Amino acid sequence: MKIILKKDVLGLGYKDEVLTVKDGYGRNYLLPQGYAVLATEKAVKALNEELKQRAHKIAKIKADAEATAKKFEGVSVSIEAKVSEGKNIYGSVGPKEIAAALAAKGLEIDSKLITMKAAKAIGQYEAVARFHREVAVTIPVEVTPEGGVMPVEETPAPAPAVEEAPAEEPAEETAE
Repeated sequence: MKIILKKDVLGLGYKDEVLTVKDGYGRNYLLPQGYAVLATEKAVKALNEELKQRAHKIAKIKADAEATAKKFEGVSVSIEAKVSEGKNIYGSVGPKEIAAALAAKGLEIDSKLITMKAAKAIGQYEAVARFHREVAVTIPVEVTPEGGVMPVEETPAPAPAVEEAPAEEPAEETAE
């Protein structure tokens, strides 16, 4: 089924793209939710005409996105999280925490524009901020323990060695 996206759909495409999707996905999800319309000849011609008329607006939107992206280049984020014994953190660090850390640095961004696999342990990660379909910036993220100190892992004292007596062999049965 050919469709025209009316909105950006994460993992599928961007607004005004003509795509081919499975019939069930288009009929049961994209069309009823208002994310897409059928790509009939008439609809495709209307879309092409509209895109020609909007070309200068699209160029301005992209230029604005590139200007915003330049503010985020070279920026890295360090987030403190509560850490259990070992390197695992309680909960996870995701786009909302990264957006909050960037806001603390004076860089406002919607957390929906940030994609990142959730961080569940301390270490280095990379988040991607997408400002436009062609403009994205990679932001290094470091997850550190709260207070900068790892909790001390208590190791139990070794158990005293116990000598085992050799197992007795079973007596042989004699047939009488």
